Amino acid sequence: MHFSSTGSSWINQVERRFGFLTDQLIRRRVHKSVQSLEKDIRDWIAQWNDTPRPFVWKKTAEEILESLARYCR
Repeated sequence: MHFSSTGSSWINQVERRFGFLTDQLIRRRVHKSVQSLEKDIRDWIAQWNDTPRPFVWKKTAEEILESLARYCR
């Protein structure tokens, strides 16, 4: 049995969303002003919301636990 706090999976989803934003927008462009950055972020969010996709985990719980066990050894 593993204890997860009530909001942990929600927080993970938020962190992943910021990761997508960083990878797909912020690192790929040059913003010469805060207003330019803000506009691009708002446009990215609008586009993301227009074509929603569920987040799919790539690994099973067993694969994650095996990876953690290898790391601990």
